[in-house]
Amino acid sequence: MKMNQELEKKFQEQITLEFEASMVYRQLAIEADEQDLPGMSAWLRRQADEEIVHANKFIDHVSSRDNHAQIGAIPAPDVREGLAPAEIFEAALAHEQRVSESIRELYRTSEQAGDLDSRPLLNWFINEQIEEEATVSEIVAQIKLTGEDGAGLLRLDAQLGDRPNEGTEE
Repeated sequence: MKMNQELEKKFQEQITLEFEASMVYRQLAIEADEQDLPGMSAWLRRQADEEIVHANKFIDHVSSRDNHAQIGAIPAPDVREGLAPAEIFEAALAHEQRVSESIRELYRTSEQAGDLDSRPLLNWFINEQIEEEATVSEIVAQIKLTGEDGAGLLRLDAQLGDRPNEGTEE
């Protein structure tokens, strides 16, 4: 069933936001790399790839409904230079929270439109965002626990670098 124009527009906005999230993660990866934290940088790059997978899920959903998937303007990431590791992941968490709220708003719009066909996808994303926020919150907490302990930070860096590389296609 084709979705109405308002819902199609909301999905297009979500597609754009997912690509924006990818760019934010790429910039945060650069900041980690600048501090010689290759594991954190790799984790962030892999997260950037995952955001592209998310965008593709939305694109596929819109297209399969005989609507038009479209990517809007993507602003440059608003990430300042020289962020401390905790600040890098706090910025990631803030962006994940923004994405979560956007998905909840998309869900509300879908419900108002009586669009039952979007529920499975949006339920998957709501669960995914709970997991995303929890994961990044845990990383922030672990970085803060290391405090001034360089060895602890390097251990966490190595651990984050072990995340499997899954690419941008699912």
